Amino acid sequence: MALPVLTDEQRAENLKKAQAARAARSALLDDLKNRRTTLRQVFELADREPDGVAAKTRVAALVRALPGVGDVGVQKAMESAEIAAKRKVRGVGANQRRMLLAALDTLLPTVDTGVPAPGGQPSGVTIQ
Repeated sequence: MALPVLTDEQRAENLKKAQAARAARSALLDDLKNRRTTLRQVFELADREPDGVAAKTRVAALVRALPGVGDVGVQKAMESAEIAAKRKVRGVGANQRRMLLAALDTLLPTVDTGVPAPGGQPSGVTIQ
């Protein structure tokens, strides 16, 4: 199937949409990095807005954005939750999400995943 021929106006409109999506995804990852949101909150947002930017973001990118998580941590967490490297949030089931949050709590106890710890506070919260 051949690609449709776009007018200059259509092309410009599509470029604006793509730029807005990249900016929204960047803001989401920045919020995770700076602890303004948790991975659990991103999952809840993806459930509320299945066509939103959170649902279309790759799980590995979200995990990598968490403070203290590098490539090795991402790989370990994704493997233990049985999530493919290219999987987007929309394509991850409830059991895989639970396994991912548990894996992050186990592998990287200093990461705030939004899962309450036995003391009642979210896990990974360090009180200084």
